Amino acid sequence: MPIRHHPPGGRPTHPAAGSSPAAAPAGTWTSPYDNKVFADARQLGIDHMVPTAAAWRSGADTWTTAKRRQLANDLVHSQLIAVSAASNRSKGDKDPSSWRPPATDYWCTYARAWTDTKHVYGLAVTQIEKRALIDMLDTCV
Repeated sequence: MPIRHHPPGGRPTHPAAGSSPAAAPAGTWTSPYDNKVFADARQLGIDHMVPTAAAWRSGADTWTTAKRRQLANDLVHSQLIAVSAASNRSKGDKDPSSWRPPATDYWCTYARAWTDTKHVYGLAVTQIEKRALIDMLDTCV
């Protein structure tokens, strides 16, 4: 099943009984970027934590097609997440120096996931990006 038909994280926040395994599960989802709740999976977008264009600028331009595909479809290393379509469009291909989730209570998790993805794939981090990540990590309790 294509990733776009099954939001990462696997299950909605509140699953409905009788959901078909062949379709996006029924229920409600909470977008961690903006804390909006959705009952229709079509209102969600699948965000690449480190957008593919940002990864390209950070070193993925030298990778094989197979490695780029691995990053683009990675369900293991916090790389794909179901979020509101609006927040996904707002983020685009920006890094934390130019975009942060509107929900400040998610900054710690976001910065950790961003850092993990960059580390796992050996991607470079700019100084301005690093400062933004440190600011976000300072919200961790």
